[in-house]
Amino acid sequence: MSTLALGGAALGGEYGSIDSSTAHATVRAALDEGITVIDTSPYYGRTASESVLGEALRGVPRDTYRLATKVGRYDVAEFDFSAARVVRSVEESLKRLRTDHIDLVQCHDIEFGDLDQIVEETVPALRGLQDKGLVGSVGITGFPLPALVSVAGRVPVDTVLSYCHYTLQNSTLSEHLPFFADRGIGVLNASPLSMGLLTDAGPPDWHPAPPAIRSACAEAAAYCREQGANIVELGLKFAVALPGVAYTIVGASDPEAVRRTVRWATEPVDHELLRAVQDILAPVHDLDWPVGRADNR
Repeated sequence: MSTLALGGAALGGEYGSIDSSTAHATVRAALDEGITVIDTSPYYGRTASESVLGEALRGVPRDTYRLATKVGRYDVAEFDFSAARVVRSVEESLKRLRTDHIDLVQCHDIEFGDLDQIVEETVPALRGLQDKGLVGSVGITGFPLPALVSVAGRVPVDTVLSYCHYTLQNSTLSEHLPFFADRGIGVLNASPLSMGLLTDAGPPDWHPAPPAIRSACAEAAAYCREQGANIVELGLKFAVALPGVAYTIVGASDPEAVRRTVRWATEPVDHELLRAVQDILAPVHDLDWPVGRADNR
């Protein structure tokens, strides 16, 4: 697998509208640049991301890329981790993605569900699909690291996807890597720019980060601009340098963004700039925001 994966949220319009031709060109650019993993979900664009990918990948040899999608989350407040629903969800995803198998299926944002159900019902249901050859691997995703650790410690999973927890602002994922490694679990690092926090444009309105974190990240971005640098480039280089991670998932909404991301990911980090930005972010370093059910954080 490539060390970078293409995230499908932007392809579904989660960060702004995107036309189908641009989305298709973005996917093809990722493949051309050697990115062999694409991560999506029925939730992204409310099935739009999967449908776009199904179209964009037509004619591309299936053995040249790996698809990862998710089950359990279908709208902002719509979650269903029951065995019947996740089995049906995989069947629906197979049709939208125009494929006969999905390489990785993940329980999406488990902190919004009953963790006992994830352990006792959801993961076993996906293992049943794995036995039928419809699913290659089974994983879990979520924001609160305690929820990921809890489930991974109770039921065997192949992967955990953590987002916003190995960035310039929050690096707590690194503390849990030995736990996952001891269990042979592949770790996937998503949102290395913290869902837009670590960009010049700043986060979208729906971003849950509190004002103190938003302000510090904006200050760090401004400092990078003053130095003739780009906080996106710095944040990406910092994230991909984390050892023990299977791949880092990065979104893109146009082909040039893909090519730029791949180029930056292979270049060395500016350590002097990194230290200065870390100093700016120090007052909010490793701070979180509440996501999911209170008993799952």
